[in-house]
Amino acid sequence: MLSDQPQDATMLSLGNRLALERTRIAYERTLMAWVRTGASMITFGFSVYKFFSFEMEKTDGGASVIGPREFGIVLILIGLTTLATGRIEHRRDLRQLAKHYPEMPVSGTRVVQTLVAVLGALALLAVILGV
Repeated sequence: MLSDQPQDATMLSLGNRLALERTRIAYERTLMAWVRTGASMITFGFSVYKFFSFEMEKTDGGASVIGPREFGIVLILIGLTTLATGRIEHRRDLRQLAKHYPEMPVSGTRVVQTLVAVLGALALLAVILGV
């Protein structure tokens, strides 16, 4: 069993090293689940905004408490919040794991998360500006 004290990777048994690698990969899959959820919310929010803005142009539109623009903004913000929450959790988990696994590879999933967050920010900007 691993203690809370940092260990030299050469001192770890093969079983412990593989367990640490499986844990790291599980953290990567968890971040990708956060990214999928965030990306879904962002794309759904932008799609709702565009679809209903086209439909409202064809008809009178009518007055409503919350329109497609506001609804789209809310969904995109939820998606961006999801991405940020996943990133914070992932960073916390990897820092804890690095105490026992110092030669841990760099996370490629963070790059994907960052790109989706940039896409979400651009979608939010487009909705706010009414593009």
